[in-house]
Amino acid sequence: MHAERITESISNHAEGPCWSDTWGGLRWVDMLAGDILHLDADGEVTRLPTPSPVVACVRPASSGGAVLAVEKGFALEDADGSIATLPPLWDEEIRMNEGAIAPDGSFLCGSMAYDQRPGAAAMWRLMPDGTTTRLFGDLTISNGLAFSADGTRAFYIDTPTGRVDVLDWSDEEGLVGRRPFADLSGEDGHPDGLCLDASGNVWVAMHSGSQVLGLDADGAVVERIGVGARQVTACTFGGEDRGTLYITTSRENLPDGEDPAAGSLFAIRPGVRGPQDELLFGS
Repeated sequence: MHAERITESISNHAEGPCWSDTWGGLRWVDMLAGDILHLDADGEVTRLPTPSPVVACVRPASSGGAVLAVEKGFALEDADGSIATLPPLWDEEIRMNEGAIAPDGSFLCGSMAYDQRPGAAAMWRLMPDGTTTRLFGDLTISNGLAFSADGTRAFYIDTPTGRVDVLDWSDEEGLVGRRPFADLSGEDGHPDGLCLDASGNVWVAMHSGSQVLGLDADGAVVERIGVGARQVTACTFGGEDRGTLYITTSRENLPDGEDPAAGSLFAIRPGVRGPQDELLFGS
């Protein structure tokens, strides 16, 4: 299978796509530009600036707005589009990277150091009342995170491990019991973002590998989707029937003229669908 390029190269470092009915379409981030991008039903893309130099992740909120991971913490978007940044969580040269809404309505996001120092990153949790907790550290490039439909498990990637891991979810303790799920170190590229389909299979964007891998319940690679850009960053299911897999790509650190489709949004209908139920911040 091969994904179709559906936009021009409009982002430097596109990440974190998420479809939500509350937005009426797809949102993703141009992370290091500090912008959110929105794809409407007509295929038009709108760029929405944020007050932060970095916006790492955007997810829907039950209020009709959104919760954002920004450079050094979190921000909240009201239904009218106004954005309020919460107090920073650290002073170090570390930024937020990728996250997800948890089954209890909190927002989890992991970080990474700008110089990618091993062990410098951590997983953070924002509660709907605004309180934050550092769940655990010793991470390096915290990336894909997605929860199973029954809310009991989460699939997670810290990119330098070359693995997808699985953890148990507890409303009280957060993510616990981390263990390997799939070793992808022998595949082309490095595991980056991920999402789940309605059957619980895991789809993994492979940065520097020009592909998205589909994993079955045992962690075996059973599908490969070719992408016409090398730095594939993340993926999510969307569309009214949740049957389209949207794929973001990056041209970060690429010379002008190299990999001309990098930074474009891609899409494919792989024959499976994503979950219909949304996890909303604050729900």
